[in-house]
Amino acid sequence: MAKKSESELSPPILNELGDRDLGIASILGDLPLYSFQVEINTLCYQITEIFEKHPLLPGAILVENGDFFGMISRQRLLEYLIRPRAIDLFLNAPVQLIYSYARTDLLILSDTTSILSAARLALRRSPQLLSEPIVVKMQSGAYKLLNISELNIAYWQIRGIETQLRFENLQTLMIQTEKMASLGRLVDGVAHEILDPVGFIWGNLTYVTDYTQSLIELMGAYEQFLPNVPEEIAALQEEIEFNFLKQDLPRALDSIKNGAERLKNIASSLQNFCHMDEVYPKPADLHAAIDSVLLLLKSRLSGEVKIVKNYGYIPPVSCYIGQLNQVFINILGYAIDGLINQEVNQKFDQEFSETDYLNPVQTLSKSQIYITTTIISRSGEMPDRLDDRWVSIKIKDNGAGMSSEKLAQLYASFSGNHRRVEKETSLSVSYWIITAKHGGEFLMRSQPGEGTEFEILLRVY
Repeated sequence: MAKKSESELSPPILNELGDRDLGIASILGDLPLYSFQVEINTLCYQITEIFEKHPLLPGAILVENGDFFGMISRQRLLEYLIRPRAIDLFLNAPVQLIYSYARTDLLILSDTTSILSAARLALRRSPQLLSEPIVVKMQSGAYKLLNISELNIAYWQIRGIETQLRFENLQTLMIQTEKMASLGRLVDGVAHEILDPVGFIWGNLTYVTDYTQSLIELMGAYEQFLPNVPEEIAALQEEIEFNFLKQDLPRALDSIKNGAERLKNIASSLQNFCHMDEVYPKPADLHAAIDSVLLLLKSRLSGEVKIVKNYGYIPPVSCYIGQLNQVFINILGYAIDGLINQEVNQKFDQEFSETDYLNPVQTLSKSQIYITTTIISRSGEMPDRLDDRWVSIKIKDNGAGMSSEKLAQLYASFSGNHRRVEKETSLSVSYWIITAKHGGEFLMRSQPGEGTEFEILLRVY
């Protein structure tokens, strides 16, 4: 076989990517990759000369008539060449011969594989293969080599970024928790100050109603026993519209009573919502907590969104009720915003399509939020086990829903690996409260056109 000169071998090419910043979503294609392919009939000494000139080259891609055949690393090739009599046997032989002895399991990954996933796969290899380069298959169909040291450096850089983001996320959660605690103390004080005068009004309304009724009865007795009313009194009765006053005064007192009762309920709901949690969880009525939150959100629900409650029997649940109130208001607020935006878009479409008789806008059903609570068992074999009972709280809307990609992005936002918008932050805080603080589960289900359902699962102890 005629020997090929070194000039016939294409020199290795390294794709230098400059100062590209690495992040959580970085892929293998973002790293420096070597492109060095040789035919399997290439002589070993020719490859060793290339390795000598390029000390960072991790290996060579072997091809047969242009098709991928395998990979031999620098380390494997040199390990066989330093064996006794190996130079006489292999140095002037085709690389295919030494590859038949030095062949190992290859780790072949796509260039779109994330760096984090690739590093985990590389670390799972057997100890003797940990230093072997990785074969990267490009989308163009070409094969390139990745030095394992480059992968490790990138992996630890990204892990540092990930740790920093988690630290920032923890700081954000701590700051938000402290803000909520401070706001809770402030609102609790305001609610207490509201309840004091409301208590005075509420307490005296009963007496005022009784006094008013007594005075009306007294005036009726005067009219019965003194039918001839002096002109001055008759003129005064006409001036003040006495007949109307007798009918309207009880209604006015009832309105004042209803307003005071509503104000009292709102202030009580504020106190319940801003309830300061104890060091340890305590049993709480979740239905009362949900009703308190709905009362606070009533101004946003009037005329726009209808609440349908399907409460089942659930026992008091040991929890941090103040934090659960925050979860309920986050989820309900998220659902209300989505439904209101949907109605606004619907009205906008109707206004601009009034003249389009061929394509009328389909009228959507009234916006509704369904709240369902029940006790479930998650043990298939023994469904009546008391230690495996869970409270299920489902909050579902009949809105536009979301795609699987959007749902995946929301779940990804819970991990703290990237910065989030305000709504996603509120949901991630809710996820953290349910899973980390209560040991429960926070689930989301959604399909385009079928609305979104949030389910909270809390264990009953």
